[in-house]
Parts: sequence; C-alpha cells; structure tokens
Amino acid sequence: MNNVLPVAQQGEAVLTLISAPVADSEFGSEWLNALAHALEQTMLERNGVGIAAPQVYVSKRLIIVASRPNPRYPDAPEMDAVVMVNPEIMEMSEQTVSGEEGCLSVPNERGQVTRAEHIRVRYFTLQGEPVIAEFSGFPARIVQHEVDHLNGVLFVERLESV
Repeated sequence: MNNVLPVAQQGEAVLTLISAPVADSEFGSEWLNALAHALEQTMLERNGVGIAAPQVYVSKRLIIVASRPNPRYPDAPEMDAVVMVNPEIMEMSEQTVSGEEGCLSVPNERGQVTRAEHIRVRYFTLQGEPVIAEFSGFPARIVQHEVDHLNGVLFVERLESV
C-alpha cells in the first residue's frame, strides 16, 4: 500500500512552528503507527535519509532517521530506520564537523552546515518505551537536522557563510 504524503515546501507556515509533543494517550495508537508508516514511505519514495512529521503537515514531535546510500547521499552509512517520538538531544559534543545537507522541503538546494559530531538523544518508541541512544557522524547530523524541523528551523538557516 502506497502511503506517500505531500511534502511541505520552504515558505509554508507548518515548517516554522514548534511542534507539539505526542501525548501519552497517543502512544501505541493506530493513528501514530499509521503516521510513522506513511512518513517512512514518503522518505523512501523521495530518497531521504530522514524526515520529520511537520514536513508532511503534521505538527507533532515525530522523526525518522534512516541513513543509507541513495542517489542523494551515495556515501551515507547503512543503518536501520529509527522512529523517534518526542526526541530530545541531551548532549552534543564540542567537536563539530561540517557536512553537506539537503532537505525534502527545500528541493534542489544543498549547503555546508556545521553540526555536533556526537550526540546523545532521549526519545520514545511508538509504544511509549523510553530510549537513550548515541549517534556519531552522518546519523548524528540527520538527527540534528530532523530535530531542527520540530523546532521550526530549516537547514538553510544554518548554512555556513562562504
């Protein structure tokens, strides 16, 4: 079943909002599971390595991080998709790294963004189980990029000046 959703584009109000947390009552719900599934389908269809709910017009704190090589990121490391509900970056390394980013909501634009090299994130599974995980390198970059979406920030606002 194809659940590819339309993706909000730069300039649309939904991308500037601070997303609402997923409520306790929503964990494990058919609605939340369906949203996560549709988000993943949309991300895969558009060769994304991550996606945030606000990008499909749902202003909720839900992201998917799924680094893998594809036409947009041929050198991306392979990892299983991770669905994060109400993610919160708890720690960021002082060590930073510059890397190229793009965004499904800002087509045909890419640029260098400096991000923390290592992060520690607290989030919940779709069933509401708490998880603390650490990410480094490209996957850490994706998490930071997607969490920015939950806070109404697009990567183009973080581009390094040339």
